[in-house]
Amino acid sequence: MIKVEVTNNRISFLGHANYNDYGQDIVCAAISATMMTSVEAIAKFDIDAITIIESNDKVELIQNKHDNITNKLINNMLDLLKELEKKYPKNIKIINKEE
Repeated sequence: MIKVEVTNNRISFLGHANYNDYGQDIVCAAISATMMTSVEAIAKFDIDAITIIESNDKVELIQNKHDNITNKLINNMLDLLKELEKKYPKNIKIINKEE
């Protein structure tokens, strides 16, 4: 299961969806595509608005700026992830944490 931990300034993606074998997992691919499309869109407007930290089984997005465009793109990404969570509750869980 991919756990998406959300705080005010950080979104962490941990684990693997385990919907199918590695390389054939449509849930993992959908989550990755949603995240990367959002990150690329934010970077088009302001490269400094977000920082990405990658490690073995974890990707962290740190929101450095809370301007209108960045907030809208982050919220859109979270809305799309919530839709995936509804369809695949065994494979993605979104956890809202207060910072």
